[in-house]
Amino acid sequence: MSTPTLFELLRKVTPGPRWGVIGIPYLWMLVFFAIPFLIVLKISFARLAIAMPPYTPILEVDNAEVALKLNLSNFLQLGALQNGYIAAYWSSLKIAAIATLLTLLVGYPMAYVISKLPPSSRNIAMMLVVLPSWTSFLIRVYAWIGILKSSGPGGQLLEKLGVIDALQSMGWIEGRQILYTPLAAYIGIVYCYLPFMVLPLYTNLVKHDGRLLEAAYDLGARPWKAFLKITLPLSRAGIIAGCMLVMIPAVGEFVIPELLGGPDTLMIGRVLWNEFFANRDWPLASAVAIAMLLLLMIPILIFNRVQQKEIEGRLT
Repeated sequence: MSTPTLFELLRKVTPGPRWGVIGIPYLWMLVFFAIPFLIVLKISFARLAIAMPPYTPILEVDNAEVALKLNLSNFLQLGALQNGYIAAYWSSLKIAAIATLLTLLVGYPMAYVISKLPPSSRNIAMMLVVLPSWTSFLIRVYAWIGILKSSGPGGQLLEKLGVIDALQSMGWIEGRQILYTPLAAYIGIVYCYLPFMVLPLYTNLVKHDGRLLEAAYDLGARPWKAFLKITLPLSRAGIIAGCMLVMIPAVGEFVIPELLGGPDTLMIGRVLWNEFFANRDWPLASAVAIAMLLLLMIPILIFNRVQQKEIEGRLT
């Protein structure tokens, strides 16, 4: 009986190729989501301390006894109206929802037009949509500062067209420039997250069967009615996916409201940054992050529920 080689022993103790392929995504989620989440969750139950790191341990060992000390005051502070955290969450949801709607209004026509192009032109058009994402996110946001300020090309053009006067009369801006206003934050979010809206919409629209529209036209439907009755309902999954991809990161956005929005643009990402780095209150900042994560789970669960209903409807 021959002795097994080292290679044969490794093959016996290591998982097969199928388990390796399946395990890679779970390993990725474990390393980059589950472990960081548990660390932040642990810190959220700690107390502030003048030390490094600036929080107390939640496990204390005394005379061979292990005591678990959980501090809930950080989460209780989030519910106090006078602290302003509820207002920050509400403002973040409102800004993210409006920006998502604006991104949808811009991205849907773009995706629709691209899906109607010849196959050779679609790839070029989609490359142009994704091309700005190859540049640093911070550089792209900084570029909008030069565009939107009053002496910039965008600010001067809007001034000559009378848009600044119109926005000022409607109360959307107070001074003579869009920069450092909530409107500038909306523009920045729409620009930076537009590819995340266009890609799922294009993927959905390009798969539509053109014969459905031809049948609607043959039956006397006008183009706008055929769009509302056929194209729009069929693209619902792409709309929901695009909205999720835009709204979820927009809620916790920090760079855009900090650089473009000015002090009046209150978002939870700025609050989180201030608690971590300005106040150095890591436990409270961790509680803010956990609450934001739980808040973002709501649209994700809704999206999964809608997808499940669509799959069940196709199978029945």
